[in-house]
Order: sequence, then C-alpha cells, then structure tokens
Amino acid sequence: MTTYDPSSEGAQMSFDGRMSYGDYLQLDAILDAQCPLSDAQDEMLFIIQHQTSELWMKLAISELSAARAAMAQDALQPAFKMLSRVARIMEQLNSAWDVLRTMTPSDYTRFREALGQSSGFQSWQYRLIEYAAGNRNAAMLRPHAHRPDILAKLEAELARPSLYDEALRVAARAGFDVPASILDRDFTQPWAESDAVMQVWATVYRAPEENWALYELAEKLVDFEDYFRRWRFNHVTTVERVIGLKRGTGGTGGVPYLRRMLEVELFPELWRVRTTL
Repeated sequence: MTTYDPSSEGAQMSFDGRMSYGDYLQLDAILDAQCPLSDAQDEMLFIIQHQTSELWMKLAISELSAARAAMAQDALQPAFKMLSRVARIMEQLNSAWDVLRTMTPSDYTRFREALGQSSGFQSWQYRLIEYAAGNRNAAMLRPHAHRPDILAKLEAELARPSLYDEALRVAARAGFDVPASILDRDFTQPWAESDAVMQVWATVYRAPEENWALYELAEKLVDFEDYFRRWRFNHVTTVERVIGLKRGTGGTGGVPYLRRMLEVELFPELWRVRTTL
C-alpha cells in the first residue's frame, strides 16, 4: 500500500517562519489554560466545559452588539443573521450541559473544595449577555467590584439601549405608536411590562404581511429567548443532578436560586401577545 503524502499535491509541510494552524489560533495559550487543582479525573471536564462556554459567550456578545448597531441603522437583514447566530450559539451552550451531566455527584465532590468561592453566577460575560438582552439587575454588579475594568464594561452596557429597546426604536421609526416614556426611559432600570408595547406587537402579528420586517424581528427575539430559557432550564437540571439542593459554591441558594431565574422574561410582551391573538 502506498503511503499518501499531501505534499505531492502541494500541501505545505514546513512552517518555519510561516503562519501555522496552531499559530493562528494561539493554541499553546488555549491548551495550557487548563490547570486542575486536584487529581480528580472530572475536574478537567468541569474546567473545559466552562472555558468553552465562555468562548461561545464571547462570540454571542460580539453578535448581540453588532445586531444592535445594525438595528439602530434600520439594517434589519444583517441583524436577523446575527440574531439567528446567537440562537445557534445558545444551542451550542445547551449541548455542553449534556457532557457535564456525565459527571456524577461522587465525581464532583472529589474536587468541589478546590473551587473555593468561585461560581458560575460570577461570570461577567454571562452578566453582559443578560444586560444586553434586557435583564438589568444592578445588584449583580457587586460580584465584580474588585475588577474596575470589568465593572466599567458592565456599567457601560447598562447605560445603553438593550436589544429590546433597540427593537422598539425600530418600531417607532416605522411609524408605530411607542410612547416617548419607553423610548427615553432610564436604560439602567429593569424593563416594566407595557400595554402600549403589547398593542404594537399585536398590530404587527395581526397583519404580518404588512409589517414583515418587524414580524421577523419579533420572531428572531422569541427564538433567541427560547434557546436562552432552555439554557437556564438545563443549568438547573444539571446542578440538581450533580449537587442536589445544596448551596452553590458562591453562596447562592443553588437550585432554588436557579429556578427563580427561570421566571425571568426578557421580552414579556412578545410572549403575552400570543394569548391576545
């Protein structure tokens, strides 16, 4: 049998002074970033699952920021593509729980003490996604007070319109009656459900053929929140499967805290409008 040599067809085989795959992706830095603090086999799984999730979240933040910038310019088609990508990113994050669920309670107890007070609710990138989407809880700034650089990113996010705010500005520019109190609201405050906003979406959904761009935008937002809710649900079930009802390493109530997060809605009028149609 003849051994195949890719160089016979022109493949580059020498990378002295040339850009290689590992160089471009900075794989040395990435693959050296796993530093287990115990000899437990499952700690490597735990670290990689969370590190890769943070990488996907970094991409989601980039796409959400770009989508809002496009929406502010009424460039809705590019925004639709970005929002679809964010939903698929959430799907990837959901799949990651399936791998982590192979870790049993016995496996986790072998290295849990090594985590100290670190906890997933301290993820500033996750908080940035929540803030960008519209769940603006200023109390969650406090875990980041020790990092002025991160705190500045989160405070800057709170000061700008959320994804939902930008969607309603698109609707207002399209001629819909969005109250000035909504358009000029204090963005640092949590969203308060609005009957006027409900009427805007009801008009869109009752005549999608006349309001197709806003109809599609609404469905992209619902799609994103659908996947986001699944991520939260899978988080709850994974944690309950691994630690039961014990408190979280960061001092939260653990599963009860996560269950409370399941009740948070990002775009409440888009879910309520379905009942009114």
